[in-house]
Formats: sequence, C-alpha cells, structure tokens
Amino acid sequence: MVISHVNLFRGLVVGSVISLAGCFAAPAYQGPESEHFDGQVFRNSLPAEKGPWDIFRLGWGTLTQTEDWPKHVEDEVQHPPPERHFDGMLVTYINHASVLIQVEGVNIVTDPIFAERASPLTWAGPKRVRAPGVTLEDLPDIDVVLISHNHYDHLDRQTLIDLASKQAKPPVILAGLGNQAYFEELGLTDAVDMDWNDTHEHRGISFHFVECRHRSGRGISDQMKTLWGSFVIETGAGRVYFGGDTGYGPHFKTQGERFGEFDLTILPIGAYEPRWFMSEIHMNPADAVQAHVDLNSKQSLGIHFGVFQLTYEAIDAPEQELTKALDGAGLEHEVFWALKPGVQKRL
Repeated sequence: MVISHVNLFRGLVVGSVISLAGCFAAPAYQGPESEHFDGQVFRNSLPAEKGPWDIFRLGWGTLTQTEDWPKHVEDEVQHPPPERHFDGMLVTYINHASVLIQVEGVNIVTDPIFAERASPLTWAGPKRVRAPGVTLEDLPDIDVVLISHNHYDHLDRQTLIDLASKQAKPPVILAGLGNQAYFEELGLTDAVDMDWNDTHEHRGISFHFVECRHRSGRGISDQMKTLWGSFVIETGAGRVYFGGDTGYGPHFKTQGERFGEFDLTILPIGAYEPRWFMSEIHMNPADAVQAHVDLNSKQSLGIHFGVFQLTYEAIDAPEQELTKALDGAGLEHEVFWALKPGVQKRL
C-alpha cells in the first residue's frame, strides 16, 4: 500500500538520464538582456540554484529519508462548478496547483494538470494518488489559463491540448517569457508571453505577472531559459494572488506594498523537504503563513500538496504543519484553507 523508496529513486534516475539527453527540452527565450536575463538564462533576485551533485544527493536521500505515501486516496465527490459565476467570486480547488477562479462571468484556471503523472513519461515519474476534484468533462469553458512556469507538474502538455479541443473558443494562455514558442508547437496560438511586471487585460480583468523565487526547465538543456513567476489578478470583486511555485523571499512584501490588500492569496504549502535543497524554491507552511502576512491577505488557500509525491515529507505533513504555523503566528485557522480536491468556496 506504499510507494517503494527504491522505485521513487529509480524513477528519479530514469528521468534524469532522459533529461540529460535533452529529449524534452522546451524552446529557449530569445530577447534583450534585462536585470533578470543575461541573454542566455533567467536569474532570481536571490540565488535559487543547485548543481548536479546537489540533485544526486537529493535523489540518494530518497532511499532512507522519504516518507511513505498511500497509493490511492479516495476523496468525497463534490458538486461540479457552475458554467459561470457573477455574484462575487467562486473558487474551486481542483488539485495540486490547479484552481478554478470564477469571477464576473470569467473562468480562470491556474496551472491545470489532469494527467496521471507529473512527468514527460506515461510509465515513470510522480504518479497522482488522488483524482482531480473536478473532471475535465465537468470543467466549464475556460477563458484564461495562467501558467506560472514550465515544470511538468505546472505545465501539462496534454491537459492544455484537451482544454483547447473541448471548447468552441480556446482559452488565452498567459505565461512567462519564452513559453509562447512551446505553446505554438502544441498548436495553441492564443498565448501571451509576459515579463515580470507586465500586465494583460481580458474582459475587464487585469492580470499582472510578478516576480517569484523559482526556476524553469523541462530538460537539462533548457534550464532557466524561460521565465517563471506569480500572478496578481485584479477584478471588480476583489484582488487575487496566485503564487504558483516559489521559495520565500522579499518579493511577497514588495507585492503587498505595491498592490495593497488581497482578498485571496493562493500559496504553495507542500513539496518542501529537505529544507537544505528546497528552501530556495519551495515554501513550507511556516513560510506560506509569513507570505500570507506579507501580502496583507484576508484569506489564503493552500496548494501544491497531497497529490504528487515530489519530495520527502509525508502526505499529511503540510496540513499538520500549517495548523502549527497558524497557531505560532496567532492567526485563526479559518484564514488559511487547506481544502480537499473539488471543494468550493465563495468570497
């Protein structure tokens, strides 16, 4: 009933070998230099870079340090979301970093993934232990897809193709610099590349692409060659922050000062152990609670936990640690949701 440590390590080794061959690399961004682009690769304001030896050390640790996860978790079936929502904001947690935001008649989905594995392969790589809380068939037509970066658990190729094919009008895809070329390879032509602090308007809603602390790459040869980021969504019903995937850093306080109060912040709380490796690119629950404070958030939603085993911690550790972090910060548990897939909340 558990995932073997040996199998987890074997999957990492297989994936590394394939990536070394460069088979799955995405197109690289080509453009002028900037504060965070040197003409070849993008950089974080704070370092978030590990070398091949660190990656091997991380993989070796899976033999002795990775907690066992169940092979399958059955969640209670929830009501499908409505086709449209106009009264305030309706938020549905789908799974991992995939959230449906319905506001002012516009349907927005973040980092959608419906695949069985967060991997370039169908037979190896992290496999989901729980089904998406909304099936692809029950997902209403999507107007805007937000892609925080191109890692396999956030940019799922087949999901994007399926989303576009099931709708009369494909959604607009917003992502960081360099990703548009990859979408075009998939036949998805309604995509917009965004630099940090760029803004895109769609049906009266403003989408700002903002700095976070992470990295990109779908193979070895394309590491850091497309831009990663978070999104700020400004609507008439409230302001939303979608963190995507990020380590903790001063960018949260900067964005809190720039945009003011957030009605909802969507923040990663999982895939954080071991800290010596993950702290630069993934927050733990205590980091996420501090980000909630820095962003002047009324309400937060935890994501990036309990679906794919990506790191060492136990499946229920993020929720347990979130409760401890909220208590430590003197905050009510209700201000930071950790929802089961499919659960809806109104704001």
